[in-house]
Amino acid sequence: MRVEFLKSERNGRYGCRWTAIRGKRTVVPGTSMAAGKSIPHDLAQYVIEAATTYSYGFWGLIAEGATFKSTGRRVTKPGRGVIADHRTELLHSEKLAGLYLSLWVARQDGPVTDALDAAWTQWKDLALEKPLVFHWRSAYGTIEDA
Repeated sequence: MRVEFLKSERNGRYGCRWTAIRGKRTVVPGTSMAAGKSIPHDLAQYVIEAATTYSYGFWGLIAEGATFKSTGRRVTKPGRGVIADHRTELLHSEKLAGLYLSLWVARQDGPVTDALDAAWTQWKDLALEKPLVFHWRSAYGTIEDA
């Protein structure tokens, strides 16, 4: 699965939005969020899940075909089934993200902090509407031409 994070600007405020492409034709339009003075939540969640090889968090479930209302795709029975089968792990992934974000802010050395540092540096330097691209299970992305 390919995941693209884009920086946008509207009325002097920066935002983050993402799109995931599963397979050859399945596009999952993601949410948009404010992008303040730190790494955007969905980008951090992606990096943390990938860096910890956590399979059944939000991003792992998207890769498995989960259909969340927040993504703008039609909710399907199989897509909801993926979520139902891994609801506990999904809830745990938010706690996992909170833990590793705290360790990152505290500058705790480790592979997750290194991956978050790399993503944060890329995000800060990212030009508007240029994608920061990840391929699921890799915690490191590349900036590509739009």
